[in-house]
Amino acid sequence: METMSIAAAQPEYAALLARTLPAVIHSEKENERCIAMLEALDGKTEKLTTAERRLAELLTVLIEDFEEQAYALKPARPTQVLRELMQSNGLKQKDMLDVFGTPSIVSEVLHGKRSLTVEHIRKLSRRFHVSPEVFI
Repeated sequence: METMSIAAAQPEYAALLARTLPAVIHSEKENERCIAMLEALDGKTEKLTTAERRLAELLTVLIEDFEEQAYALKPARPTQVLRELMQSNGLKQKDMLDVFGTPSIVSEVLHGKRSLTVEHIRKLSRRFHVSPEVFI
């Protein structure tokens, strides 16, 4: 039955495509345009037609693809993650003694002279409420 509705929706879908001209998104402005079109479809009070659902699906894929590329987090070393968490929480090296035990270990870890141990990662994960994976 869905096949028939897709076939029947082809002219309407073609008209929607011609009117909206969805394409691979290359800029923030284009992304905002696609988001606005998707929100307009989402805000309709009546049930979406098959063609409108297909357009919404296409817009979603285009938006997700752009945002995954444009806003992808670059991989960070565990020490970079730790420094960022400390900074965002207003912490200094001395505030990390409960995790590392001594000032020298805190310093060595932050300067990349010593790696985080499994125990450090477990304590950091609990302290900052993040997945242990961010430190691996």
